Amino acid sequence: MSGNGLRKGGVALTVLGLIGLLAVYWLAFFWVSTEIRQGVAQRIFYVHVPAAWTAFLAFGIAALTSAMYLWLRDERLDRAAVSAAEGGMVFGTIMLITGPLWGKIAWGTYWNWEPRLTLTLLLWFIFLGYFMVRSATDNPEKGKRFAAVVAIVGALDIPFIHLSVVWFRSLHPEPVVLKPEGPSLPGDMLILLLASVAVFQILFFGLFLFRYSIENVRGEVESRAREATVA
Repeated sequence: MSGNGLRKGGVALTVLGLIGLLAVYWLAFFWVSTEIRQGVAQRIFYVHVPAAWTAFLAFGIAALTSAMYLWLRDERLDRAAVSAAEGGMVFGTIMLITGPLWGKIAWGTYWNWEPRLTLTLLLWFIFLGYFMVRSATDNPEKGKRFAAVVAIVGALDIPFIHLSVVWFRSLHPEPVVLKPEGPSLPGDMLILLLASVAVFQILFFGLFLFRYSIENVRGEVESRAREATVA
């Protein structure tokens, strides 16, 4: 796909995602049933959980494309990795903001150093380090390789985040969807949760394509600048 096609595709998916967000949150306030114990505050669930799943998906893509970059040395893979990592940071930040807002209502405190929260914050800082490492050396290629290793290490944290509430005593609720015996949510809540996850991921892929197209343009400009210098 051409750079112009990538940009158009990114814009189209982003617009579709934003429209989907409006629909999802209209349903969250006017259609889905209210959770008995938490009341209206539980509706932050339809922001927090989709943001978390989307962040994990983005960081996973960043790690996968980083591993492929280390193997193939294809600059397009590095551009995909950095684009996905930026999306992961955006959705990860949403996750880390909405989580404490819910925690204040559910636990009476914005933050508790329990396993899932601590491991999630660690993941966010690892990928913050990913961007710092990229620019920490005068050799851009070396910076990209170091950053690729950081992305791979960061992604190894994701399974521990998911399993931490099973392995350790935690204030965080146990999984209500990804369970061996199946989801334990009421039907309307499950439908809206899955819809919100789909919408968040459409939005992510729209932003990813748009960001990737920018990275391609930047790469072409840098390549022409190097050729002009050599000539």
